[in-house]
Amino acid sequence: MGCDLSAPLISICSQRGHEVLVADALCLPYRTESFDAAISIAVLHHLSTEERRKKAVEELARVVVKGGSILITVWAVEQEDKNLISRWTPLTSKYSEEWVGAGLKSRSSKSSGPALESIEEQEVIDDVSNNHDELKLAENAGIQPISNLLHGKPAEFGVGQQDYFVPWHLPYHRAEIAGATAGAIASGLARKDDKKGAIIYDRYYHVFAEGELERLVSGVRGVDVFDSFYDKSNWCVILRKT
Repeated sequence: MGCDLSAPLISICSQRGHEVLVADALCLPYRTESFDAAISIAVLHHLSTEERRKKAVEELARVVVKGGSILITVWAVEQEDKNLISRWTPLTSKYSEEWVGAGLKSRSSKSSGPALESIEEQEVIDDVSNNHDELKLAENAGIQPISNLLHGKPAEFGVGQQDYFVPWHLPYHRAEIAGATAGAIASGLARKDDKKGAIIYDRYYHVFAEGELERLVSGVRGVDVFDSFYDKSNWCVILRKT
């Protein structure tokens, strides 16, 4: 059984015969100890505070039976591809205040245009996958090669910036159908890229440093770390509920 906060995405999965529902990772609509295992793929890095990330792990632990397993993956700051950092926007305090302020103003306005939920996501997903290089994070300049980490050498990563806005492209024809273009651009939540024929939205990512995910889950009661590893620019942990 799967869940996601995006209703259109859940609709697509349901149409393909999967058992899914719309849900918030911080408040899963499942009975306590209902599942033998749980998987959280690329979810925690979209949550903006450590408290929210920990709460999401606690919810996973709650719904799994004792002795059950939990797999969690997150994007790593130690990415294998180091050439694309300039395409990401570092999230500073000033930028955060301006962006969040604009978002709150937009959500409070009834004239800001239709919600993006009215846009079918499958076509957007296809367009994004065709520009996969846009969705990779590079290491900060001066960080040692990832091969050193993979071969067990001391990892002296200069971890500093870990919070970013990542460009997410919505093709013009999809945005115009939904009527989202004018409202999003006027509110400052999106910008136009005429060369690529798309409206660009910034998607939040907190990329995890080595050991950070283990430290996070160690603060959750009732679970032990069974395994942790690095896989294709992701940090991963497997937990066992005690």
